[in-house]
This record gives sequence, structure tokens and C-alpha cells, in this order.
Amino acid sequence: MANAFFSDLLATISERGRTLLRRGDASDTKRDADGLLELCGALLSGRGEASGTAMAREVLDLYQELDAAGRRAFFEGLVRFFGPDRERLSKAIEQWRAKPSDEDASALHFASEPRRQELIRRLNRAPGGTGDLVKMRADLLGMMNGHTDLAALDRDVSHLLSSWFNRGFLVLRRIDWSTPANILEKIIRYEAVHEISDWDDLRRRIDPVDRRCYAFFHPAMVDEPLIFVEVALTETIPGAIAPLLAVDRQHLPIEKARTAVFYSISNTQRGLGGISFGSFLIKQVVEELRRELPKLDTFVTLSPVPGFMAWVKQDKELPLADEDREALKRLDDPKWFESPETAALLRGVLEPLAAYYFLRARTPKGRLIDSVARFHLGNGARLERINWMGDLSPKGVRESAGVMVNYLYRLDDIEKNHEAYANDGEVVASSAVKKLLKGEGRRLLDMRLS
Repeated sequence: MANAFFSDLLATISERGRTLLRRGDASDTKRDADGLLELCGALLSGRGEASGTAMAREVLDLYQELDAAGRRAFFEGLVRFFGPDRERLSKAIEQWRAKPSDEDASALHFASEPRRQELIRRLNRAPGGTGDLVKMRADLLGMMNGHTDLAALDRDVSHLLSSWFNRGFLVLRRIDWSTPANILEKIIRYEAVHEISDWDDLRRRIDPVDRRCYAFFHPAMVDEPLIFVEVALTETIPGAIAPLLAVDRQHLPIEKARTAVFYSISNTQRGLGGISFGSFLIKQVVEELRRELPKLDTFVTLSPVPGFMAWVKQDKELPLADEDREALKRLDDPKWFESPETAALLRGVLEPLAAYYFLRARTPKGRLIDSVARFHLGNGARLERINWMGDLSPKGVRESAGVMVNYLYRLDDIEKNHEAYANDGEVVASSAVKKLLKGEGRRLLDMRLS
């Protein structure tokens, strides 16, 4: 209710400001990228709170009217015309060089800030401004697509979004069948790991006694889940997804549950891509589950490996013997897993290769290739187990040859594991995974592992 009251108050202020603007013929603004940039300049020139809030809303509304070409021109204009004040920055640099001091360092810091950062802050004051800026960044990311001309703008937007969406602002809420329908509909729409086919499928995931769903919200976007986590309560650690999602599965009595399985974690806002919500989000869900169900003693994921097959197909320097490369050709048959002989042959190749993928393979910048691995290891998990044929859905076979993994969240080790990964890039893994890497599952070329 407090959020709704505050939003209504801002909307009232904004509407009164709009009235002032209309009296000043602000509605004559050109409805193209140039006109929008002029309006942004006026917004930065300094206005009263009411008129400034209304003008910010006007900028966001006019942006929505632009086509793709207009939006790109608008972004290019923000890069070209709303950078740092060069004269002010030059003076600050000269003062710092002449006599460095904390005061001069502070002046240099503020002088170097691009004007577009203050513009984004003012746009954020508009009613609904935060959500609109997230959508605007989604457009920006779509237009960058490897191009660097808009990178400076994206750095500024992501810098501010990182501040506004840090973990201290996020609210964890349980999602169940009593959750408002507009939020439940978004859970169906945004599910990115295991598609939810319809409302009955959703109910099977959130309503039974042995299922839970949690979502993180931001106070400025109260009806928009940012991340949601689907949880299965089980007796032991599962190695395959199909039994967890089966329509006719037997529900586990809650008193028998000892393991919480995070089997789907979805980030719903493309505009927040690459924005860290802070570490230990999963730890917050773990603590919530332990408060409700103190007998739970194991917290683990059942995670996809979405980048595995792309890496296998594109990396010409895989640590494989010639006969193993020949065996991989059998993956061209989409039904390879239906042949026990083929499945056994490929298991001997792919399990050790998966261990290498997680423990040794890196991008040219030294990062883990797999985004899911980066998320869980960054949250303090341990790579616990590689599950052969864990997901035989068409998507699972296509993206990971059916491989899934378990990441284990042990509360006493979360911070230590996080530090090892964040500071040293170390992947904390179980002995079972390390044994695969040493070649106890199949042949790996020793020269590649030295």
C-alpha cells in the first residue's frame, strides 16, 4: 500500500507538472530523436520538481513513440552530446596535477561524470521511470550486438542500474497459487529453463506440498519479478529433470523432505542483463527454506549446461584423441541416446569433456564459458556432480547432449567458495568431478592437462 500511495503521489505531481508544461507550449516538441534530445537538454538545465518530473515522463513517453532507427539516433545523440563537460574536466585535471589533494580528486571525479548519468537519474524520478529505463536498456543491448559505438552509454546505464538494483533493495516473496494472476502469468512467460506449457503446468510447480517458488522484486517495479527460483523438495539429490516435472509423479510427504533442489532460476528482465544483483541470492532462498523446514539439510541445483554443445562444436582444440573425435560424430543423430551402445560410447567421451569444460576451459578473457556456472559459483556453490543424460528434452539434447550438473550450496562454505572464485577464478569442485578430469572416466590427452 505504501508503494501504491507513493506512486500515486508521484503521478499527481507529474500531472500537475504536465499542466505547467502544456501552458508553456512544451507539447510543441519535435517528436523525433532530435526533438527528444532537445527535451533532454532542457531537463538537465534545471527545473522545479513538478515540472522536472513531468518533463522526465514526457521524455520516456516520446521515446516509446520512436521507431528502431529513431531510438538508435537517440542513443547516438546521448553518446555524442551528453558526455563530460570537457572544459570543466580540463580545469579539474590541471588542478589535480598542480597540487593533488582529496578535494581535487573529488572535483576530478565529479567533473569526469558524463552528463547523461545525471539525465538518467532525472528520468528515473518519473512515475514508472525505473521500469522504462530497464526496457530502454534492453533496446540498447539489442542494438549494440558487438558494436562499440554505444558502449559508453551502456556503461553509464549499467553503472546506475547496478546501484539501484543491488541486493539491499530486493524483496524476496514466495509465489503460490494465491499470488495475483498478473504475476503468475509473468512466471509462465518468463520461464527460461524448462518451459511452462499452461496454467495446469504452473500449478504443478508451485502448489503441491513438495514444491516452492520464490521471486525477487524491486520496490520500484512491484509487479515485475526480476528473478524467480523454482524448488523441488526431495529425499535425495536428483540427477535428471524429467521425474521432477512428471505430470503423474507422486508427491513427497513434507516430513520426508531432506533436500531442496533449485531446478529453474530465471532472470526475467533483459534490460538487467549483466547487472549483478549481488552475491548470495540463493543463500537468501536457502535461509527462507530453513526457517520453514528446519529438517532440510541439503541444498543443491539441478542445472542445465546451455553452452556445452556450442563449445564442443566450435572449439577445434578440444582435449580429445582421434577416436573420441570420431565418436562425437554420432551426436549428429538427434536420437543417439536411444541406442545403448552409442550412449555408452559417448558417455566415456562427454563426461570427462564436461569436467574439462568447467574446470579448465575459459573464454579469451579468462572467464568460465558457461553463464549458469558463473552464476552459481559466484554465489558460493560447489560443482558437485555431472549427470549423464539428465535432460533428454529436445532443448537439453541440442544444447548440452543431455548433460546436467548439480551445484551444492553448503552454508558453511558459501562465502569461502565465493571468495575463491571471485578472487582467484577457482572452481570449487567435488572429488567425483575432479576424477573425471584426471581421465578416470575416459581418455584425455595428458599434454592438454599439464
